[in-house]
Amino acid sequence: MLEMYKKVVFENYANFSGRARRQEYWMFSLISIVIYIVLSVFGLIPAIRIVFSILNLIFLLGIMIPSIAVGVRRMHDVGKSGWYIIIPVYSLILACTEGEKGPNQYGADPKNQLEEINEIGKE
Repeated sequence: MLEMYKKVVFENYANFSGRARRQEYWMFSLISIVIYIVLSVFGLIPAIRIVFSILNLIFLLGIMIPSIAVGVRRMHDVGKSGWYIIIPVYSLILACTEGEKGPNQYGADPKNQLEEINEIGKE
């Protein structure tokens, strides 16, 4: 779970091309929300409120680009343009939808990489 988070945040920080599985998208979202809640709870303690409020702001600014990038890659996985992420309810429905099987115009299927090997030699 943390490996997937590190993959999104550090390896694919601003990668808007390719595809992201549902698991990658939702694990990133879940861990980000948990970190935000923890920082917010510590921000309620009067003695350290300012420190954790600043840490929370830095965290939110730091994950803004990876959040958009993984969302765009998630839209690519279902065969839609990354611009669909700006349509609130529809993008949530697409984020919950299973991705297209096999390669599409945005790249190889991230869920089943072995499927491409089986297609070698076929017309």
